[in-house]
Amino acid sequence: MDIKFVPGDISTCKVLLVPVFADRILTEASSKIDKEMDGGLTKAMNACSFKGKEGQTLVVMDPRNLDCEAVLAFGMGKEKDITDLVVENAGGTVASRLKCMGAKEASFPAEKLGSVSAEMMAAHFAYGLKLGSYDFDKYKTKKTADKPKELAALTIAIEAADKARSHFDRLDAVAEGVYFARDLISEPANVLYPETMAERAKGLKEVGVKVEILGEKEMQKLGMNALLGVGQGSAFESKLIIMQWNGAGKDDQPVAFVGKGVTFDTGGISIKPSGGMEEMRYDMGGSAAVIGTMMALAKRKAKVNVVGIVGAVENMPSGSAQRPGDIVTSMSGQTVEVLNTDAEGRLVLADALWYCQDRFKPQFMVNLATLTGAIVIALGEEYAGLFSNNDSLSDKLFKAGTDSGEKLWRLPLHKNYDKMIDAPYADVMNIQAPARHA
Repeated sequence: MDIKFVPGDISTCKVLLVPVFADRILTEASSKIDKEMDGGLTKAMNACSFKGKEGQTLVVMDPRNLDCEAVLAFGMGKEKDITDLVVENAGGTVASRLKCMGAKEASFPAEKLGSVSAEMMAAHFAYGLKLGSYDFDKYKTKKTADKPKELAALTIAIEAADKARSHFDRLDAVAEGVYFARDLISEPANVLYPETMAERAKGLKEVGVKVEILGEKEMQKLGMNALLGVGQGSAFESKLIIMQWNGAGKDDQPVAFVGKGVTFDTGGISIKPSGGMEEMRYDMGGSAAVIGTMMALAKRKAKVNVVGIVGAVENMPSGSAQRPGDIVTSMSGQTVEVLNTDAEGRLVLADALWYCQDRFKPQFMVNLATLTGAIVIALGEEYAGLFSNNDSLSDKLFKAGTDSGEKLWRLPLHKNYDKMIDAPYADVMNIQAPARHA
């Protein structure tokens, strides 16, 4: 998508985008456009249920006195409640509506809305629209005539065009990282497996990220038997992906992100039900987030040292697969009794986290994982679960999640839980023990 910021007039366009506050209150720009339409926008709003609430849209086709094919009004909610995130969400909503309309070009007059400056409004709207325009259709060979066309060009009119572009470029780097992560998650498991995930991560070298890949022989020498046990039933070799972005001083202590990269999770010998198992290709979502983060940091030239670690495995049942009851020795030296082979992510992460802290001595480690469906049962779709042994870090992550719309909810860690995974034959078990019967 070609996104332009121009200081000139955009009255000639395919689709003109205009914001409207709650209760059908027009902004300065939308009021001007309404007057040019001889009140056509107001009449259209009064004739339907459009109230200017967040998420609402209204299309006026062939608007009077305007040299454009349509006006698309979108709700912003109450002016006092507008934030950067509200603007981003509006951009995403508009992207979906434009796709349904089959619009290939759109224009938008940026303006100050609430406490959000015109420059930031322009940048965050374009960012949200780009995120909302993502589509993964590379394997669809039959392109139907009624398939919605993708938006090819967005032009934003703003006097401080260079300043708006500068703000957007920083956000666009994040969008590129998000796109890369979404591509990884969307790939089928016969295309994306540990080796090919490692190859894609190597592509980050082009933007200045240092990338190392450890194979099974290297991990065996390091004693990473918890991770290796998960992947031993697969025909694909497990990999440890190590990424470094050094944007600060050479002696600055890094921060670290560690991701679970189970490219497909059958559950192993403790096999999952067949219904919905195809979704287990998403079990590498944590690793995709880490790889995408490293891309975004590099593209933004972030002035920080960051380490990204991904444990990439495939959890399959086979004659060589790990069995319930097996005992493995992790890299830390602790032994783990594997009661359920479908509780595999914690085994992968145990070795990946230990490797990270042992080699890089980071300020802190943030672990990202699709670790258990029980989190969704507990918190629903609105919040991700957060466990932390550091109150300060937890508070910062909670605030960042709230500001970005990626909300977190902290769950308890307490020593009294430790006894629940005490094992009779090893140091710990990988799940809470069920009642044992003779």
